[in-house]
Amino acid sequence: QVQLVESGGGLVQAGGSLRVSCAASGRTFSRYIMGWFRQAPGKEREFVAAIGWSGGTTEYADFAKDRFTISRDNTKNTVYLQMNSLKPEDTAVYYCAAKTGTYYLTMVDSEYDSWGQGTQVTVPS
Repeated sequence: QVQLVESGGGLVQAGGSLRVSCAASGRTFSRYIMGWFRQAPGKEREFVAAIGWSGGTTEYADFAKDRFTISRDNTKNTVYLQMNSLKPEDTAVYYCAAKTGTYYLTMVDSEYDSWGQGTQVTVPS
């Protein structure tokens, strides 16, 4: 399994920006599909964004399309989620996930093989 460690969460005022990162272990990071998911209190985990091997293909949830950007640096084995214009409803634990063995993006959490421990993002109302 791939080891994933998120960082960069915190408290940010509404309208502000935050970038969370996810560092991955393994020598074949460039062959992992990487995704970001989030889970708010009392809600199910939901898809945020995914990125293909080279970073050339991305997929976003509707709520993320105009405000969030997923990117990756394969030289650093790291995937990022830049979040702008944050809203209180963005408050959640953000998880990164890795999917191996395919180059197809997926929004389905059960299709990912490895998960990080999560990082809390709080946007007070």
